[in-house]
Amino acid sequence: MTDLVCLGEPLIEFNQKPDGQLVMGYGGDVSNVAIAAARQGTATSLISRLGDDRFGQALLELWHREHVDSSLVSTVADGETGLYFVFHDDLGHHFLYRRRHSAASRMTPDDLPTHAIGTARIFYASGINLGISSTMCATTYHAVMTARASNVTTAFDPNLRTALWSLEEARAVTHDLMRHVDIALPGLDDARQLTGRQSPDEIIRFYHNLGARIVALTLGRDGVAVSENQGVTFVPGAVVESVDATGAGDCFNGIFLSELLRHGDSVRAAEHANLGAALSTTGYGAVAPIPHRPTLQSKEGRPT
Repeated sequence: MTDLVCLGEPLIEFNQKPDGQLVMGYGGDVSNVAIAAARQGTATSLISRLGDDRFGQALLELWHREHVDSSLVSTVADGETGLYFVFHDDLGHHFLYRRRHSAASRMTPDDLPTHAIGTARIFYASGINLGISSTMCATTYHAVMTARASNVTTAFDPNLRTALWSLEEARAVTHDLMRHVDIALPGLDDARQLTGRQSPDEIIRFYHNLGARIVALTLGRDGVAVSENQGVTFVPGAVVESVDATGAGDCFNGIFLSELLRHGDSVRAAEHANLGAALSTTGYGAVAPIPHRPTLQSKEGRPT
């Protein structure tokens, strides 16, 4: 049995370094989450589809190295693996995507390995799944309902991308699905747009009212606010020399879910994941800087 099963679209990343050079790496929010969890020692599986191309093969090799089970990932001969580019300036990092009609975006509910979902401890997906295509949206709904029917805990990051769909459609579809979610993992900027609320307390109450038992609201440099419907605990941001925040929220989610599986304490999990996400911003790319568990424990002064 896999502890954490993730459904989503993996991507190949080209990230701009300070000298202007674009360096190939790996991304896709759900793949990032799976790798972050696996680096903490959690048994993790990924459900997806890849194009039968060199980029798809590179992702399969990555998951093998990272000990992420890819037996639920299929390769399609007429499909393509999506790409994205990251550029940096004084305002932060900026994304350019080349993913339309990717193999993953063409998934349907019939492609789901329902047994694998039904035997997991946590099922995870994100709002990007809902926006990339109507079929992937339906697939994600079906996966969440499959998990719920099997008493599997569901976790979801709304991860808003207005380049994929309108804010109004994103609100309606995302909130409808999140009525069936146990763990909500929103980021502050996305949550403000989706909910219309501004303060962390208001946003957290909004997601609890939708049905989430646990809400972990990431606040960027300011840390994270976490709640199990019994008050809000604020974990301050860790001070690091940040150079690239690509994938930091995904890193948080993967470590948070891994720690929650380990001991069930959402505040401890948030503290651990908050530090891990901060450390992930000290290097370039979504995957390479994700810390392994021994690194995190040494930074916290705990035995490895």
